[in-house]
Amino acid sequence: MKKQYQTGLMWFRRDLRVQDNAALHHALKSCRRVFCIFIFDRDILAPLPRADRRVEFIRESLVDLNQQLQQITPDTGHSQGGLLVRHDHALSALPALAARLSADAVFYNHDDEPQSLARDARVRAALESAGVALHSFKDHVIFERSEVLTLAGKPYTVFTPYKNAWLKKVDAFYLQPYPVAPYATALAALPPSEAAGVPTLAALGFEATNLSMLKIPTGSAGGTALFDDFVGRMAHYKDTRDFPSVKGPSYLGVHLRFGTVSIRQMAATALEAQKNGSEGAATWLSELIWRDFYAQILSNFPHAASSAFKPDYDAIAWEQGAQAQAHFQAWCAGQTGYPLVDAAMAQINQTGYMHNRLRMVTASFLVKDLGIDWRWGERYFTEKLNDFDLSANNGGWQWAASTGCDAQPYFRIFNPVSQSEKFDAEGKFIRKYLPVLKKLPNSALHSPWLAKPALLIAAGLALGENYPKPIVQHDEARARTLARYAVVKKLAH
Repeated sequence: MKKQYQTGLMWFRRDLRVQDNAALHHALKSCRRVFCIFIFDRDILAPLPRADRRVEFIRESLVDLNQQLQQITPDTGHSQGGLLVRHDHALSALPALAARLSADAVFYNHDDEPQSLARDARVRAALESAGVALHSFKDHVIFERSEVLTLAGKPYTVFTPYKNAWLKKVDAFYLQPYPVAPYATALAALPPSEAAGVPTLAALGFEATNLSMLKIPTGSAGGTALFDDFVGRMAHYKDTRDFPSVKGPSYLGVHLRFGTVSIRQMAATALEAQKNGSEGAATWLSELIWRDFYAQILSNFPHAASSAFKPDYDAIAWEQGAQAQAHFQAWCAGQTGYPLVDAAMAQINQTGYMHNRLRMVTASFLVKDLGIDWRWGERYFTEKLNDFDLSANNGGWQWAASTGCDAQPYFRIFNPVSQSEKFDAEGKFIRKYLPVLKKLPNSALHSPWLAKPALLIAAGLALGENYPKPIVQHDEARARTLARYAVVKKLAH
């Protein structure tokens, strides 16, 4: 088959794997030779903290990607294939590399976050002015943008009908993998002036984190190992996913975020197990569909990235001033006096991960117990989460704040004590992340301020000294929240 282009560039972004990669597949099929590039974009890196687990995760995953590319590149006997890495601005680096390698076309997979779309538009204009063609592909979700619409041709804003339409539409065509190995002969050996390799964290201006100590597997090899482990537990997912001390989740969030696993493989495996009667697989598949749902919400309603999906909710008067700032800092530091909330915040601060049930509990506490604007919490999670994904993070926070599409009703307010008693009854999770409370019996662990003084003394606990008293009373906070949200109720009438 005649190739459309002589030379192509494959621009890796949030798709750090070789196998089942849509853009790489099309690049190899369309070009006589293909060079692979990743850009550590200075515009993205600039605002990040110098010790950022995500940068380290990407860096280690690129080492894995480079090895994969070298392994499948045809052996010419004198030079080696692999990944070209630049630490530069994408807007200048990509056109320069295209010119240097005489590329006719650039291939990449979609990234529908607003900042990425703006960058891609600028890169596209620069490349097209130089006569370089661009081809982009869906790879991060099963259905994107306007692929799943209502009968009226509108985007869905309620999850359940979206899920039903998703399940009705999905078939083998949408789940089939994009083969790469059969076309690998098009992978080009690097020119002598270019050495394959990934810069060190220090060369990028970053410091090592506790990523390796946490034993977070990186690259597609790590993602594959995690998925293989989860497949053996998937049948129990429905029953185990809400308990933070149990190995229930897939832990694949960061791998889905950076594309070190294939969403098509994940969805196909879950769908097949669901067809065979697995309730656990059906529940996990719903989580993958939520991911698509939030992605298409952000794509079709970009205002949600910075304001309430439901505009009426922007009328809510959130707490401001010194006390709000102090409460927010206490929440960030895990010093609210509510053990489950504090343990969850310790988890995200120490590991960059937070259990999904606890994301809902901590978000509800910030917004509905402390009365603080959900955007403050969203920004904090943006900075801390290894698996930060704008659409999912925004969707989750707006769900908890009742400002989003298909969100929980504003009058549904999680009680942090009852959540603790229900989902960490024996306190295993709390004791892991709050060792100061480990000697408290279960009866006192979830609300230590109600414990008898003798019990606190025996546990070595001095409230207000080595563990805080509650910064708010839940019942009083609940009443204030209902009053705060009353403005929305009035606007609705």
